[in-house]
Order: sequence, then structure tokens, then C-alpha cells
Amino acid sequence: MSHEFSRRQWLQRTSAGALATSLGGLAWAQNNNRPLRLIVAFAPGGPVDFVARTLAETLSRELGRTVLVDNKPGANGAIGAMETLKGEPDGSTVWITSVGAAAINPALYDKLPYDMVRDFTPVSLVVNNVEVLVTSAQNPAIDAVDFVQRARSTNAPVPMASSGIGSIPHLALLQMQDATKLDLLHVPFNGMAPALTNLLGGQVAGVFADVPAVMGQIKAGRLKALGMASRVRHPGLPDVRTFEEMGFPAVDTNNWYAFFVSARTPRPIVEALNAATRRALADPGVANRLLQSGAEPRATTPEEMAALLRADTTKWAALIKARNIRLDS
Repeated sequence: MSHEFSRRQWLQRTSAGALATSLGGLAWAQNNNRPLRLIVAFAPGGPVDFVARTLAETLSRELGRTVLVDNKPGANGAIGAMETLKGEPDGSTVWITSVGAAAINPALYDKLPYDMVRDFTPVSLVVNNVEVLVTSAQNPAIDAVDFVQRARSTNAPVPMASSGIGSIPHLALLQMQDATKLDLLHVPFNGMAPALTNLLGGQVAGVFADVPAVMGQIKAGRLKALGMASRVRHPGLPDVRTFEEMGFPAVDTNNWYAFFVSARTPRPIVEALNAATRRALADPGVANRLLQSGAEPRATTPEEMAALLRADTTKWAALIKARNIRLDS
């Protein structure tokens, strides 16, 4: 009998706590008339900026307040991170960033001005952006298996582009090298645009890219998708097999984007932002626009996002350490 009473008390307290959290977040959203700044760690016109602007209007409606996209590019995302931390920890400043600034930079740089665990709290995952291996339409390879077989028949290293040292495309290339044992020559560029220009010009044989960065050129027939660096096929490219399906395990790369706020932000505010993000991503217009671009909308709880951040930080740190990749601070 006493056991039942204790259990009932626990349930009452849990329900009351959840209600208080929900009401606290609702009150914050309704009573805060200041614009919410959505800090984008990259320049206007890029894929992160596109996702932020796609979400901004719907987030404004869900939160009942204006959402302003504020681009703070530079230093591999560090400028956007520090700008977020300058704001009051009241949910009025939210950082949208890719996996690079959040989970890869800590292993690439000796010194960072921020610590993801100490300084930030995850709000939610926003989109998944898996990598796809592409080559020019003139390349005779029909898929990654054929590409690997042709590469093995050459007597010289195969030149492969990336958007820069330590970038997700570079790390995907290293995963492919480990899985296939190919002799690959890494040719890093300052961004994906010049990498694709050199691919189309025949100076390099292939490149890994976020699906949104190359979806248009794949659909137009200028680029050929050879394999997905992911566990499952991409909904926008359902006929392109994963590397694992083709017998090359552990080529699994996701350049996700996520929302973060200052670690000092009260929990009810984090949960209110999470709920609004979930509703915005579930909006059919938003979801369709993101999917058409090649991004895969995906919301999580703050705890799920924290687990993903930990897992990817560990995963990429191991590869970066094994290959002795460092960048100057």
C-alpha cells in the first residue's frame, strides 16, 4: 500500500514538473517581444544560410516573435560561436552550425575560444546532410565499385578533391581510402565551389560533397552520383547505393546542422525552443523545401542531440588523430 502511495506521489510530482516546464517555456515565448537572432556561422547564400532562412518564418510563427537571420562567418565557425555566447542566455540568441564547428574543430585546433560541452546546450538537430561521391558525367564509372576497380588499374595515385583540410568531404575521403585501400591523392580547395569546378574540368577524378551542394548538378546530368557515404540511401537519390551496400563498410559521414544556445540558458527556454523547432520542421512546406534541396529535416530532443555530438566528436577525433591532421589556431 505504501509502495502504491509513493508511486502515486512520484507521478504527481513528475506531472507537475513537466507542466511547470511547459508553462514556463510558453510564458517565455509569449512574453518576450525581442527578436530572436539566429546566428549562422557561415556566409549568406550557402547551405547553412539556406536552412536557417527556410526555417526563420515558420519559427517566427511558432514562437510568436520575429526571427532574424544574422550571418557571422569566419574562423571555421568560431566567430558565430562566440557571437552566440555574447548574447544574454535567455533564448534570444540561437546558433545554427554544422558538424564541423561543433564536433570536428576540437580535434583540429590546439586552442579554441569555446568548449562545446562547457559553453553550449543543444536545442535540436535540424537537418542531416550526408555525403555523396560524385564524378563528372564524362567519367565512365557507373558506381563506386566500378570507380574503385578502374582506380586500381592505374599506376598513379588518383587525384581526389575536397573543400579543405579537415572538412567533412576530406574526412569522407579518408574513410573511403581506409575501406578500399586505394592510393588517393588529396587535392584540397578553399571551398566546394572550386573543387567542383576542377572536377568538371577534369583536373580531379572525384569529390565527396553534401547532397544539397550537388543535387542540382546531378539532376541536370553534369555530375554522376557513385555512392552514398551513409547507412541508408538518400530519399532524393533512391537509386544510389550506399558504400556499405557495395561492400565498403565504415564510409559513413553526416554533415548535420543543429541549433545550440548558451549553456546558461534555463531549461524551460531550451524546451520551448525545441518544441518550436519540432513544429517548424514538421511543417509540410518547410519539410518539402528542405527535402527538395537535398537536406533531410530531422528534429531531436536536446538529449539526443547531445549524444550525437558526443559520438561524432569521438569518431572524428579518432580519425583526425590517426591521420595527424592539424590546423593552425
